[in-house]
Amino acid sequence: MMKNIIVIADDITGAAEIAGIAFKHGLQVRLLCCSAPSVAGSLGSATNAAEVTVLATDTRGMTEQEAVAETHHLTKLITSFFTPPLGGWGAGVVLFKKTDSALRGHVVAELEAIIADTPYERALYIPANPSKGRTIRNGIYYVGDRPISDTDFSFDPEFPATTSSMADRFAHGEEKGICWCDATSMEDIRRAVAATDLSTTLLAGAADLFTAFLSSISSPRPSETSKREGTKLSSLLFVCGSTQSKPLDLGIPICPMPLEVYDQQADAEAWAAALTEEQNRQPSHSLMLTIPHHHRTGKEIAIYLRTVMGKVVQQLVENHPPKELIIEGGATAWQILQQLGWKNFNITDEIAPGVVRMHAIGTDTYVTMKPGSYPWGDLNKILSLD
Repeated sequence: MMKNIIVIADDITGAAEIAGIAFKHGLQVRLLCCSAPSVAGSLGSATNAAEVTVLATDTRGMTEQEAVAETHHLTKLITSFFTPPLGGWGAGVVLFKKTDSALRGHVVAELEAIIADTPYERALYIPANPSKGRTIRNGIYYVGDRPISDTDFSFDPEFPATTSSMADRFAHGEEKGICWCDATSMEDIRRAVAATDLSTTLLAGAADLFTAFLSSISSPRPSETSKREGTKLSSLLFVCGSTQSKPLDLGIPICPMPLEVYDQQADAEAWAAALTEEQNRQPSHSLMLTIPHHHRTGKEIAIYLRTVMGKVVQQLVENHPPKELIIEGGATAWQILQQLGWKNFNITDEIAPGVVRMHAIGTDTYVTMKPGSYPWGDLNKILSLD
């Protein structure tokens, strides 16, 4: 087993997905929700306490210049931390760069920054997730049977899939030491990992690549799922952070964002005050927040909505700290955790692929996160609904 595996993820739900995979593999996992300056004090304790440390950043939501600066700061910090006498790369430190399986993010720029600051000479980039129908065949990226540029990913406001050709999408990657390969199955990915010298080549990509990497260096062992007592519905705050989210019927009050707040015609403080009153009226102190409106689109409204959710959730948590905080939507989850100042987490459960429950260290709250496009899986595992 490697002495330390450190994963740098470009968004929070991707970080949680990787942490869940490592936890299911039976490894001790710590997740740090960080910016480069804030992680310095936590990195040492995290790597000493865990076999896998996942650093969740928000570089996918930054400009390319900001993302590169953040990546440089992180990799320089990691490199300086693992210099002799602490062990060095040769003693078993390995990096993994988690990227999006829909090709979003500042991929080439961030990988180039990592290569420049570490002993790695090149990167093997495999964003394919065959287990979820996302493959690379003859250099073309497919989502199911359709080239990615023929899917809704072509309408992404920040990273539209204008081409399905890997060579065109990452035109300057190879000259910067970043290579990729076809991957139509997990076996393709396993073969690529087996043929890679991990001392000189950085692995970068999606969940299936990380799964193959872990399998190549260790056998899975039983994971220790956290012990839970009683019903968590005694104190639950559920946040549907996407306008596409569908509220679940959990028998708790559903509190939609008022239209005037959504349209920025009213201040969010009044909604927060009303929610606090509703929270106090409920014997369970449990609420579900939703955004039922869909008529505004674009990056600015997305930032506004998650900022509102972050402020509202902060007030509700301060009023009555929940035992369970469940958040759908990666950008919303990042905003809420930043607003709360919660940065250090122990993984306790993988509910379903990509749906991970973790304990916010220093609090009595467990946080479960889910990417917007993933299914919830069996929430009974944490809610004790039966």
